[in-house]
Amino acid sequence: MIDSFRDAFRLPDLKNRFLFVLAALFVYRLGAHIPTPGIDPEAMARLFERGGVLGFLDLFAGGALSRFSIFALGVVPYINSSIVMQLLTVVVPSLEKMQKEGEDGRKKITQYTRYGTVIFALVQSIGMVSWLRGLGVFYGGFLDGVLAVATVTTGSLAVMWLGEVMSDHGIGNGISMLIFAGIVARIPGAIAQTFTMVRMGEMNILVVLLALVIMVAVVAGCVMLQEGQRKLPVQYAKRVVGNRVYGGQSTYIPLRVNTAGVIPIIFASSVLLFPYTIARFFSGPVAEAVQRIFSPGSVVYMILYVALIVFFSFFYTAVVFNPAELAENMKKYGGFILGIRPGKPTADYIEKVMSRITLGGALALAAVAIVPTLMSGLLNVNTFYFGGTSVLIVVGVALDTVHQLEGQLLMRHYEGILKRRGGKSGGLLKL
Repeated sequence: MIDSFRDAFRLPDLKNRFLFVLAALFVYRLGAHIPTPGIDPEAMARLFERGGVLGFLDLFAGGALSRFSIFALGVVPYINSSIVMQLLTVVVPSLEKMQKEGEDGRKKITQYTRYGTVIFALVQSIGMVSWLRGLGVFYGGFLDGVLAVATVTTGSLAVMWLGEVMSDHGIGNGISMLIFAGIVARIPGAIAQTFTMVRMGEMNILVVLLALVIMVAVVAGCVMLQEGQRKLPVQYAKRVVGNRVYGGQSTYIPLRVNTAGVIPIIFASSVLLFPYTIARFFSGPVAEAVQRIFSPGSVVYMILYVALIVFFSFFYTAVVFNPAELAENMKKYGGFILGIRPGKPTADYIEKVMSRITLGGALALAAVAIVPTLMSGLLNVNTFYFGGTSVLIVVGVALDTVHQLEGQLLMRHYEGILKRRGGKSGGLLKL
């Protein structure tokens, strides 16, 4: 990985992309520290000292929510809008047809996702300002409230734009990189707070060491889950084209155990946090019951969390992986799986295998997401959010970024070889 980053800085194009990502992350972290007018910082800090779901929400915002900065909502409205649009593409035939139209259809769906982000950001900002006003954290008048809503909504749209330009002009997925930066930015403060508590005797050093061992094991499990794949052997028949013989070799199709990556974790967390957030704006026994049920750590929350992770794993895999298209391409180029007839039987077999490994990957993903949270509660490590969700996001985004960087390096390596060969051929032709 270190070699890949070193090689990237030797190429001007990749170096500019990498520096662009760093500059965009700097702007994002700068905006996370600019407070929204009308907020009492001390009262806001006391509110988030309770932890719980507020700390979990602040995790996705990178600490911006606890300061109620201009980027307080972070990428949450964009994620919510993306979830709704992906579900609608399955339910609404016109959107499903639009998705299959190619690049133009995807651009239209992206535009609808942006419109949805505006709606979600506006609703959530109004709810947050009203809730903070009721708690006495927001002390401004009506016009100050309107200004705060406009500021936070605009900040959320700026974060969405920043993530998109990072995807277009940087390396990796921009939205995922912003979430990654928000989680990583909290690590130095968490380490310093843990060290202070150990030095003052408020936390046992053996408990901290045990937590570190569990964290290393979780990271190793995340890497294995992200990199694991099932190799499906494929045999290609020999083809005679002119005087040459093509094919006849054996290869394999790499089916990833966790095709969806960290998407199921992010989607499941966002869906479960939505009813809790809405319930916070109301009072009464029903609102309290909803908050208690959907609070992270409750039994109902854990069960729903596992179910949604499994659902989104299958859903996202079905969106990005098409067994029928893969079987048709294999048939076109003379490829077949031993013992399976080409065409539809091959597609059915690939879909059957993919369903099995997706189920195993989804359950493993849910286990990695839940077990660290349970261990954190047992060990009473509350200086930082010691959860599998944050670890999975950090590991998944880091691996995905490294793979994309290696792909860019490999592409430029072959381009360099072709250019050198082209130059030599041009010289011979001139002679």
